[in-house]
Amino acid sequence: MPDRASDSRLQRILDYEEECWGRGLSRIAGVDEAGRGPLAGPVVAAAVVLRVGGAVPGVTDSKRLSRTARERLFHEVMGTALAVSVGAASVREIDRLNILSATTLAMNRALDRLGGLIGGEDADHVVVDGLPVRGLKWRHEALVGGDARVHSVACASVVAKVVRDRLMRSLARRYPGYGWESNVGYGTA
Repeated sequence: MPDRASDSRLQRILDYEEECWGRGLSRIAGVDEAGRGPLAGPVVAAAVVLRVGGAVPGVTDSKRLSRTARERLFHEVMGTALAVSVGAASVREIDRLNILSATTLAMNRALDRLGGLIGGEDADHVVVDGLPVRGLKWRHEALVGGDARVHSVACASVVAKVVRDRLMRSLARRYPGYGWESNVGYGTA
């Protein structure tokens, strides 16, 4: 049985969605990315639309969760959300464009795919973790720390991190010797 502190945290992180749902915005797309800081690998963005009134207890900023918790919550998000989509930008695209532009490209790809998952409709509202994203094709609200403040963004944070980490562990088998099975492309001692 969840404790009061867990209930309170869940309620706090759902406040944003509940305010939007109260205004009739039923398709709120939370967007976040993983892979802007590593030395190797792609940048991956995820967009998550929760069902009105839906929630995944325990979800928060993916950096605050253990790998085991992220994997468990990933499955819960996938089974609970109305729609989940992922977009990526390759290492080649990062090198050609720069990491900021490649992140925007990955976010646009995730949001492009989202429409097909929610009946061909675009999201009613897009909220992105961080600063405003120049070049994002959707009007959006940007919230610094959004992955700890908005439930759909936190869900997107978990999805992006798990998808990227799985990809890096897969690449580790193909390119042994870099430790990607454990460091997933981030700098280590």
